[in-house]
Parts: sequence; C-alpha cells; structure tokens
Amino acid sequence: MGYPITVALRYLASKKRRMVSISTALAIGGVVLGVAALTIVMSVTGGFQEQFREKVLGVNAHVLVLKYSIDFREYRDVMKKVQGLPGVVGVAPFVINPMMVTHGERTATGVLLKGVDPEQMTKVLDLPKHVVEGNLAGLRRPGAKPPQRPVDPLRDELDRARPRPDGRTSSLLRLMEQEIASDAHRADAGAADPAEVGAQAGRDRPSPDAASKTAPVGGPAGDVTPAGGYKSQLPDDDYVPDSIDPDPCKSSEKIARMPGIVVGRTLAKQLAARLGDCVQVTSPQIGISFGSGSRSPIAKQFRVTAVFEAGFDQYDSKLVYTDLYEAQAFYEYGDSVTGVEMKVGDIDDAHAIARRIDKLLNNGVYHTMDWRELNHGLFTALLIQQIGMSFVLGLIILVAACTVIATLIMVVLEKKKEIALLKAIGAKNDAILRIFLYQGGMIGISGTGLGILIGWLCCRFLLSYGFPLDPKVYFISHLPVSMRPIEFVLPAVVAISICLVATVFPAVYAAKLRPAEGLRAE
Repeated sequence: MGYPITVALRYLASKKRRMVSISTALAIGGVVLGVAALTIVMSVTGGFQEQFREKVLGVNAHVLVLKYSIDFREYRDVMKKVQGLPGVVGVAPFVINPMMVTHGERTATGVLLKGVDPEQMTKVLDLPKHVVEGNLAGLRRPGAKPPQRPVDPLRDELDRARPRPDGRTSSLLRLMEQEIASDAHRADAGAADPAEVGAQAGRDRPSPDAASKTAPVGGPAGDVTPAGGYKSQLPDDDYVPDSIDPDPCKSSEKIARMPGIVVGRTLAKQLAARLGDCVQVTSPQIGISFGSGSRSPIAKQFRVTAVFEAGFDQYDSKLVYTDLYEAQAFYEYGDSVTGVEMKVGDIDDAHAIARRIDKLLNNGVYHTMDWRELNHGLFTALLIQQIGMSFVLGLIILVAACTVIATLIMVVLEKKKEIALLKAIGAKNDAILRIFLYQGGMIGISGTGLGILIGWLCCRFLLSYGFPLDPKVYFISHLPVSMRPIEFVLPAVVAISICLVATVFPAVYAAKLRPAEGLRAE
C-alpha cells in the first residue's frame, strides 16, 4: 500500500481545521445510523416471515390435493399414488368446515373444525409439538368407523317401485297408479255431456240435513275450547325438563364416552373450557336437500382432550381438531374428505412436488396447492413490506454517502498545497487517487462496523426483552427478530459499496489536480 494509506490516515483528522474532523465524524455517524437502522429492520421483517412460516407450517401441511367437487370418496387411491413420490414424507386425509362451538353460556362462531386421522396425522402435522395441555390419545373412540352415506329416500323408493316377484308393488307406485286412474276418470267426465254431468253431480251431492247428521269417525266431540281460554300466554323461558330432552354434558359417564376434540388456547379461554369439559359443536348445515326434505343443523358433543398453542392467534382462536370420522358425520357425504395433505422433506421443494403430483394424477378435477400458494397473500405482503422498508431506510446510507462526498471535497480543497507538492516530487495520479479512496473506505468500514455492532446489540435486546404485540392486530404475541448472517452481511456490503462509490468523484478530482494549480494561490 505504501505511503497513500499513511497519508489517508493523517487526512481523517485534520489538526489545522476542526471543521474537517467534525465533518468526518458526521459522515461516520451517518453511516452508523443507516447501517444500524437497516440491520434492525431487516432482522425484524425477516423474523416476521420466519414466525409466520413456522406457525403456518406448524398446523398445516406443505402440499394439498383438493377436488373440484364436494364428493371426494376416492381419497385412498390418491394417497397410494402420491406416497411413492420422492420427497414426500407423509400423507393423510382431512376434512375442514366452519362450525359453531358452545360451552355453557359461551359461544364462538366461525370456528374451523378440522377432522384428521390420529394415526396418520403425526406424519404430516406438527400438532403434537404445540400441545400444551393434555394429549391426543383420546381423539378417536374405540371401534370408530367411517359414517355410512345416507340413502336418498326418493331414489330408494323409485328403485323399490319395480314389480316384486309376488306381483305386489310399493306404496309409492300404488299412489301413482291411483293418481293416474283419477286423472283418467276426470278426463272422461269432462268429455261427457255437461248437462248430464251437472245432474249427476246434483244427485251425488248430499243434502244439508244428511250432512248435519253425519259426523266424522274419530273426530272431536263436545267443547274444544282450551282450559285457559284463547287468551293464554306462553311461558317466558323455554325450559325443557331433562326427562324430555336430556343434556348429555351433565353426565360424567356420557362425557367419558364422547369423542375427543383439541382446541386452541385462545379459544379455550374464550369458552372457559378446560380439559375434560364437554363442548357442543353445531354445523351451519340447513336448507333443502334433494330427495331428503329439509335439513336442520347437526349438533354433536365432544370432550376436550388437549389444548394447543401455535403462537398464531388466527389458529389459536379459530381452529379445532377432532377425529376424521366425527367430522365426516356432520354432512351427508359419508366417507368423503375435503382433501389430502402431505409433508415434504424440504419445504423449498414443495412447489416442484406439487407440479409433479398434478402430472401424476393427470385429471382436471383435482387441484394441487403448496404452502406458498395457500398463503400467497400473507407472504407476498411480508416480502413487499421488507423490500419497501429496507429501501426507505437504505436512503439514510445514501445521505451518509453524500456527507462522505462533502467531507472528501473539503479535504481536497484544504490539502491542495500538499497534493501539489506530492505530485511535484513525483507522486503519480493513481497514488493520489488511492489516498482518497482509502479515506472514503475507512469512513465506510468504520461506520459500517459500528452500525453492525449497534444493530446486533439492539436485536439481542429485542430478543431478550420480548417486546409485546397485540395478537389481534399482528397475529403473534411478541416482536420476532431473525438474527441470520444475511441480515448483517447484506447491509454491510451495501454501505461499504455506496461509500466507495461516493469517494470516486473527489478522488478523481484530486488525482487530476495539477501542481501549478495547487501552488498558484501560495
């Protein structure tokens, strides 16, 4: 390096003019502030990405196979096809539907009931790691089987309407035959003479006296006025005795035989439900079903066997788990599921594996999604936020670079005589150029080093303090901080590069300075 590095060190602190040393300190301070702020912001935004990815993948699978139909009964065949793919660790079916959960006088709406297979779920989900109370042992009742698909009454009756071997027909067919016969009789009557039909109708109509003397068989006799009159009032409450409508949640023996359910910690606090308590899950299924008439909401009772805490309020307050067979029983599709979920060895390969599954199934009725597609909006927003905030705070480094340029220009103007003397005694232009490049590099390296140190200390403080957040707003309870090397190396490289680029103009100006111009003022 030679004498240029020695001269650069002497120029960093001018003894003659304090203004140059102050401007150098300001330039270093600007770089420190910019690097520290950029490091902290990148660590915090990276922590949000890591936390959300960890929470999302903690209770969700990496790849999903869904069907463009509500009838997914061939899921076992799909599971056999995808199990042999390279990179697939586990496969399991699932059912998920919105429900209403009630415990005592408290009710939670919009809760997602997810039915899982307890035997295969551990290969796909990390739910056992998030269980803080109880366990998953009682999730499935002994001897449980998939629900049978109900038979459509209309279709079944039409199938039975065919003539039997004994020549008899079903009740529906007999009613249809009677209706056809009556229609034919009315058609024949309409084709006859109107006068004759009217006379026949007059002969068939009973007389008023005969009608008054004729009483319907089994009809009401005597006074039918109620005991309280017609002005009686209904009771204020709708209390129903246990003898008529018994409450299964009041019997400890019945609760012990109930299927298990796993609820989130936030939801458990909202419902005031503890381990062993009975909760009621009600489906919003209501309306008209073809062939089976009206359908009313289905309510089933469950026993709380475990409480989980994923650390993501959106899951801890709106997600519950139960046995796959129990979740299927809420709807009339029998042994049908919502989809098949898979866990892969490397989450970064989830997208490629999902595309291979699409080619393997080769059927437009199926749709494959990976964890990034399933949460595309969330992770895209986090990435845009990280890039935007890093760019805005990176402007601080640009401002510091401008301060470096101003400082070096002041040094060049102050040291014109020294530069001219150096060039007069034989210093080359590249040596003069290196003097100011070294000086700008020292400002950038010293400011970057102090900025990285301050940023690292601030991140360690945020991690140890655990800055609290509102889970209802940010979905997590504490400020996340990611202290990966990339969060510290990238700001350092950017800051040093900007400072070196900023020194080019003053250094080139000093290198092109002629000795006569530097000594002319003297």
